[in-house]
Amino acid sequence: MSTATAYHDSSAGTSTIEVRPLQPTIGAEIHGIDISEPLSPQQRDTIKAAILQYKVVFFGDQKLDKQTHAAFAAQFGPLYDYPSATSDTNIVPIHKISAVEARRVHRGEQPDFIKDGDYFHSDTSWRLVPAWGAVLRAVDLPEVGGDTIWVDANLAYEGLSDELKERLEGLHVVHNFQAALTQLGHEYPIVAHPAVRTHRETGKKILWVNFSQKPQFLGVELSESRDLALEVLRQYKRPEFQVRFSWQPGSVAFWDNRAAVHYAVRNYGDYPRLLERILISDERLYADL
Repeated sequence: MSTATAYHDSSAGTSTIEVRPLQPTIGAEIHGIDISEPLSPQQRDTIKAAILQYKVVFFGDQKLDKQTHAAFAAQFGPLYDYPSATSDTNIVPIHKISAVEARRVHRGEQPDFIKDGDYFHSDTSWRLVPAWGAVLRAVDLPEVGGDTIWVDANLAYEGLSDELKERLEGLHVVHNFQAALTQLGHEYPIVAHPAVRTHRETGKKILWVNFSQKPQFLGVELSESRDLALEVLRQYKRPEFQVRFSWQPGSVAFWDNRAAVHYAVRNYGDYPRLLERILISDERLYADL
């Protein structure tokens, strides 16, 4: 059984960061730190290590505003300017994750096998080099409902049969965000990424398909592409590969966008749920381009 681990940071007085796993490999709570304040190098490294190990970490009872939200995220890399991001402060573009806006945005026609509850995805996977990290904070929450689910995409891969692993290795899958980008007045070519990627820092294999972006496997018949997509979706939906987080006022989630896919549960009716997200750019390597 997983147990909490405490890390003492002597450079920050008597503060102690405690990492409490929620599931064996996906999801952990981090206690004992105010992330509105600048981090020491050891605090930053402890948080990054927890993210690499648990894919998504959660902070509670934080007092972040737009400026401190951006300052916290910027300690982990350059911030990414999302096409629809806005900022009331002109300090950093912040993407509003708005239930009202989500109901208005046209996703484009999806394959008929993808239902409303199937939109497991990673952020900015439509780019050649997607963002590595995402920091999401609660702004306006329904009284109940509106959880977010994250999936350990390495466990999803490891849980495949050897036959499916062999079929997926070497295949590329389309990440088509054109309909939404066109609405935003943004141009970007349609890209395809390997369905099985190797995580740059951990070396683990990741099963990586975006079900909000019309996934199609290249080089196979459409019927086989559909079958493969359904097998991946079945893996993502397995509870033993997931962590489910219930948002509270002051909640902040920070996840490794390369290692996990996620899904927002829309079970709160017409409530105008609102969260704000900042993305952290990944390193551009020649192999990505």
